[in-house]
Amino acid sequence: MTALPQPFDASFHARPNAAYSALREQGPVHRVALPDGTAVWLVLRDEDVRAGLADTRLSVNKAHSNGGYRGFSLPPALDANLLNLDHGDHIRLRRLVAQGFTPRRAEAMRAGIREVAERLADRLAARMDAEGAADLVREFAEPLPMTVVCDMFAVPEADRRPFASWVRTMLAMESPQQVGEAINRMHDFLRRLVAARRSAPGDDLLSDLVRARDEGDRLSEDELCSLAFLVLGAGIENVQHLVSGGLLELLRHPDELAALRADSALLPGAVEELARYAHANLTAIRRFPTEPVEYGGVPVPAGDTVLLCLSSANRDPARHPAPERLDIRRRDPAHLAFGQGTHYCLGAPLARMEIGLALEVLLDRFPALRPAVEPAELRRQTSFRSHALRELPLTR
Repeated sequence: MTALPQPFDASFHARPNAAYSALREQGPVHRVALPDGTAVWLVLRDEDVRAGLADTRLSVNKAHSNGGYRGFSLPPALDANLLNLDHGDHIRLRRLVAQGFTPRRAEAMRAGIREVAERLADRLAARMDAEGAADLVREFAEPLPMTVVCDMFAVPEADRRPFASWVRTMLAMESPQQVGEAINRMHDFLRRLVAARRSAPGDDLLSDLVRARDEGDRLSEDELCSLAFLVLGAGIENVQHLVSGGLLELLRHPDELAALRADSALLPGAVEELARYAHANLTAIRRFPTEPVEYGGVPVPAGDTVLLCLSSANRDPARHPAPERLDIRRRDPAHLAFGQGTHYCLGAPLARMEIGLALEVLLDRFPALRPAVEPAELRRQTSFRSHALRELPLTR
């Protein structure tokens, strides 16, 4: 058999969008090998990625895999989450947690989120004044969504940083041993958190889910822990990466930054354009065809692993004119950063608000903000699925 191409090398990690652009020009779909040798199908063009996200024949349930890439090896109490469930079970669980993420609920949280952002901006300023520079990720971009989502679940203050660090270790996928330890610690923490809510329920989202489990029998114990795991983890990571990565891109594009500073009405469009241009997630979660499918004229057998490349679709010139240009006035960003179809991001309204408020506060408080290191010195979490900043040292 001919060896499969292995595109995920150092050059890919340095410039993943350029690598995807080159692959997309060669063809719409490619069968390649992941770093561990596993074969996957990369779907690259916007039209096909959109079709794949909406295609009910592409299952997220690992039971439909023929042995390809299956994602993280999670214990049952964390594996029964929305990212691994199709159709009926997905919709049932999504309805239980959706009450906490409606646009109206997000809007009601606006004042509180702004207060958190202002407080973190104070801390960021103090660190800059004391040390000359401060890490935006540690001092602002991570603790902002961490505070918001942990407040929704009433997570004790002492447990918030450790949980965020376990999520970070799991997604970095650098050491199987460390990933396993992080997953075990998250599992133990969530079991204890659920037990605490069961013995002393409060006015928080996790207490609502525990009541749905115990009184209405509308989800299993594993589904309960898995929902908490997904909402807490995704609620921190996605916002963190778009705040840090989005701000970096604005600093790299001074004309766009100046326009945004001059006209705050451009902020909602800027959030959408930054989601298209700077989102850290390169692909959607792996999927497995339940029957043979075809994308871009390329047949894909049932059970094979399919990776729908969000970042490639978001820079497909067939959909986005001049896709390599950051344009906060873009008329139709139509990005896929939050997915599409059944698995569209549940927390998208809240994430948009957090990102917008974060940028608004930062640009207002720091008129001369700039990176404290050269771009080549920035450390990133790099994998075939993610291109996220680990740190963003800033000065003023």
